[in-house]
Amino acid sequence: MKPIKVLHMYADILDLYGDSGNMEILSYRCQMRQIPFVCDHYRLNDPVPNFSDYDLIYLGGGADMEQRRLASDLLRCKDGLKKAHADGVFFLMICGGYQLMGKFYRDADGNELPGLGLFNYYTIAPHSRRKRCIGNIIIRTQLTGEPLEVVGFENHGGQTHDVSSPFGTVLYGNGNQFQCQEEGYCEKTVIATYLHGPLLSKNPKLSDYILKTCLERKTGTAVQLPPLDDTLEQTCHDHLCERLLKEKNA
Repeated sequence: MKPIKVLHMYADILDLYGDSGNMEILSYRCQMRQIPFVCDHYRLNDPVPNFSDYDLIYLGGGADMEQRRLASDLLRCKDGLKKAHADGVFFLMICGGYQLMGKFYRDADGNELPGLGLFNYYTIAPHSRRKRCIGNIIIRTQLTGEPLEVVGFENHGGQTHDVSSPFGTVLYGNGNQFQCQEEGYCEKTVIATYLHGPLLSKNPKLSDYILKTCLERKTGTAVQLPPLDDTLEQTCHDHLCERLLKEKNA
């Protein structure tokens, strides 16, 4: 079997709240199923690769300073990343990575960073850096074909607007904007979200959706992943959902 090939972009810069752990989760779940898994890294000023050679492209989260540091370098990759998206490569993007794939990000001082424009949303931070969407969050998504609660942790000042296809409906927390009903951006092969945690450690079903989608594109056939014992992960997930929703409704 050919390996699942992942390109982790700016892993040394975009790694808030353990976001690099998402790739460790995917690697582990492949290893438990004897599925080969290769994770390459793209760093600042590296030669621009053929992004379409990969099954998954991943960007984690970063604060304003980190986004400014890499924004011009990311623009070098614009054409290749757009082609990869058109070719069906899976994109997973967390927080800062999510914002940089939109039209632009405007920080609290009014400075504007150009995004790749891969998607039509844009993000504006409030003037006060104290105003942030922060805390645990639960959303409900239909991405897998059935209702699925996804849990994570959000911490972002930026407010993302004009999202045409959200990742999910907010059950607890904020989402794309303060007290918003929608969170993230989503397509069949795109998940862009503010959920840290790392996201995939708390949501095994979401992890398997990503792996399944990557394998089906690679093989051209339907894939059924052998089940893993996710008792611990699912118990933690369900307990957090129950506690937070009970707190909200109290």
